[in-house]
Amino acid sequence: YRATEYLYEHGWYSFRTWFDYKSWYPLGRPVGTTIYPGMQVTSVAIKKLLGDRMSLNDVCCLVPAWFGAVATVFTGLMAYEACVGTKTQKTGGQQTSSSASSGKPSDPEVFGSILANVPVINILHRRLILPIADLLVRFLTQIFGSNLGLVDVPPPGTSPTMSSPSVESFLSAAAIMAIVPAHLMRSVGGGYDNESVAMTSMTMTFYLWMRALRGGKDNARGGLIWGILAGLAYFYMVAVWGGYIFVINIIGVHAGLLILLGRYSTKLHRAYTAFYIVGTALAIQVPVVGWTPIRSIEQLGPMAVFVGFQMIEYCEVVRRKKNLGRKDAWILRVKVFGAALLVAAMVLAALVPTGYFGPISARVRGLFVKHTKTGNPLVDSVAEHQPASPEAYFQYLHDVCYIAPVGFAIVALFYFHDSSSFLLVYGVAAYFFSHRMVRLVLLTAPIASALGGIALGRVIGWCLRGISPYRPSFSEVLKVFTLGDEALTDSNDKKKETKKSGRSSMVQISRLVVGYLILSTALPFGMEFYQRCREMAKHMSHPTIVYNANSHMGEEVLVDDYREAYWWCRDNTPEDARIMAWWDYGYQITGIGNRTTIADGNTWNHEHIALLGRTLTSSEKDGHRIARHLADYVLVWAGGGGDDLAKSPHLARIANSVYRDHCPNDPTCRSFGFSSQGMPTPKMAGSLLYKLHSHGVHPGVKVDKNRFKEVFKSKHGKVRIFKVLSVAKDSKEWVADPKNRICDSPGSWFCRGQYPPALKKVLAQKQDFGQLEDFNKKEVDEEYQKQYMEHLNDPNKASKMAHSGASSFVRPPPEEVDELQKRENWQDSPYTSELWTLINDNNIPELKEYLIANPLVAHMRSSDGRGPMFWAHEFGREKIVKILRKIGVGEKLPDKEGLTPLDDSEI
Repeated sequence: YRATEYLYEHGWYSFRTWFDYKSWYPLGRPVGTTIYPGMQVTSVAIKKLLGDRMSLNDVCCLVPAWFGAVATVFTGLMAYEACVGTKTQKTGGQQTSSSASSGKPSDPEVFGSILANVPVINILHRRLILPIADLLVRFLTQIFGSNLGLVDVPPPGTSPTMSSPSVESFLSAAAIMAIVPAHLMRSVGGGYDNESVAMTSMTMTFYLWMRALRGGKDNARGGLIWGILAGLAYFYMVAVWGGYIFVINIIGVHAGLLILLGRYSTKLHRAYTAFYIVGTALAIQVPVVGWTPIRSIEQLGPMAVFVGFQMIEYCEVVRRKKNLGRKDAWILRVKVFGAALLVAAMVLAALVPTGYFGPISARVRGLFVKHTKTGNPLVDSVAEHQPASPEAYFQYLHDVCYIAPVGFAIVALFYFHDSSSFLLVYGVAAYFFSHRMVRLVLLTAPIASALGGIALGRVIGWCLRGISPYRPSFSEVLKVFTLGDEALTDSNDKKKETKKSGRSSMVQISRLVVGYLILSTALPFGMEFYQRCREMAKHMSHPTIVYNANSHMGEEVLVDDYREAYWWCRDNTPEDARIMAWWDYGYQITGIGNRTTIADGNTWNHEHIALLGRTLTSSEKDGHRIARHLADYVLVWAGGGGDDLAKSPHLARIANSVYRDHCPNDPTCRSFGFSSQGMPTPKMAGSLLYKLHSHGVHPGVKVDKNRFKEVFKSKHGKVRIFKVLSVAKDSKEWVADPKNRICDSPGSWFCRGQYPPALKKVLAQKQDFGQLEDFNKKEVDEEYQKQYMEHLNDPNKASKMAHSGASSFVRPPPEEVDELQKRENWQDSPYTSELWTLINDNNIPELKEYLIANPLVAHMRSSDGRGPMFWAHEFGREKIVKILRKIGVGEKLPDKEGLTPLDDSEI
């Protein structure tokens, strides 16, 4: 919203050259070149169209709902297009079951089967399956006087496009899409997100691509026009969301598949050529995309398909011009493609070493690797990037999970043509990718709705033909509005002609009876689906930072802690205040609190987020040394659930991916987390984040009053804000000075901020993170990547390796031990309970892990003055006693009763 507001107030040029220094402090962010601006531009355009009738805030709140409705219409149109028949000439002697049953081999092909297009299988289909189907239809016709509607034969006087229930499928698909949770998750009012608009642009692109393939093989004009429109829609998709890569690849795969199935045509060539040229040429104009379409490995596939189309068309032109035979035509193709492959190999050999091609992103790579992690701890930390479970599909699709596969089978086996085949490619791809990443379940909403709508539409259409065999298409419906009475007279004539065809009244009645039975059976499931979707809609409509919850007393309360905290920052801190918080909600702080943040919810700067993670998961002392140069306040989410402490193991791993000394010999930072008893490990317990999170909540946990001061705690304890003491004013002034920014050229708007000189020593320890697939980098830490994946897949090995480098225990500073031994510091705490459990269970490996990470805990005393050395002697744990001696734990210190560990020893 903040970006939209800036665009509305300052205009496009200022927006495009906007370097935002209120986020990603102290570096700043070039918003114009790192954001997909389509949603912001659209919202501002709508606002200007409405004028003063609606505020910009209200427009942004309603955009998801508006565009969700439009996406619903385009999804219905996808189902409609898949059901509209296509007049084409017969090729290769193939014919559909409908033509076979009609006894007219020369009839135009309306639909077919994918089996008739697959080499080898098409022979079995033609010689075995079709004759059996034809025999069955003839048998039914002999017995009942009708084929019972199992084969759609166009009524006399109607075109083949009238033979399928396209309107019924459209309405069914739109009805499902309108309420299915997988679509609602990005189309509820207030959910202002790029994906809200992206679903509309994606479905629009897909529909226009399918529409471009309607008509006969030589319908080049239609393919060209609709292909251009599809390219324009794709440009809008590129401007809206980074998921445009999915769209271009799906269409590229579909076009390539049609070639492999022997369905190449002039229409297909014109459609894909127009789509690719227009779409790519415009996509390059989007600043954040630039030349990526012709430099990214992820988009080389569609480019290869485009080049392949041109070579095939060239061969076809030469074949027709020279009237070449089959053999000569194949020789020509081999020569052309052989030469092209040789040229391509030479070009790749020249460009790859120069770093021309960009690497595969971690998110895309994660969709194809065998394991469920990408190797990038930052990407792996996002919950939406985890694999989808069967429960997730049922949660977001419900009964559509069972209906959509039926529609898939119907399209593949009985109603396959150039347009409808796209739904098969989309369906397979959407299921595969959503299975790998739960966030992509939203991609299944349009295809599941379209296929489910086709299945329901076919059944509804079959039943309705018991009343009237005439099935109108949208084109016929539009005639009523354009031609008036003439159109009605024409349709009535067609109905009379169909009546003259003499269909058995018994068959019509049977269809109505079957339809009634289907309706009465399906109605309860439909109502259950509707109620389920309604409940999910209510749940999804709640704001993410304001929600209802039950208190400990069982009463329902409104939790508004997060917004309350952001407002406190806005009203109680200086305008130049810098708020340190984890990157997940930095954009909320800038948008609602209007204050500078360290990161704003985007993952574009891995190393900067790693520094933030290191600051929060280091010891309180080390964390403060960094924080005082970057922030005036530290904001933490507390209160349980998915708060910062629950996320902190991810923070430590991200920090360690850049600062390798953060968790030595432990890429997954197993030493930073929770023990088997649910207690924080010593490394976590000593961290700045834990101190801020649990200050005054857990016994003995307090922040250093010389370093941090709590200034705000929300009503329900969900958010806490601490003021950083001893802030380095010189560092703050240095960063604020424009002279210390690095501009790409004199007078340029692109001027990146720098870290203050005081952090030079810390930054010198970092190692820029390099993904395995980033082959453009000369040095990629393959060993780290290997260890990271091994430790993720083998937690036991990770725990052993975490402390493999420590050959001896380190004694803590004497002054800290003396402070801990004072009687006023004796207290029962979760840590003393944890130590007692480990010693009682003789769990030496985990105890070692505990003590190596933080040897000071060995000197802790419970309220009765007894500690680890007492319990080790009491339970006869000789090995543990030796370990404690190495750390310097005394055996002659008395407890509350004046007894020493030796007085009660079982050793």
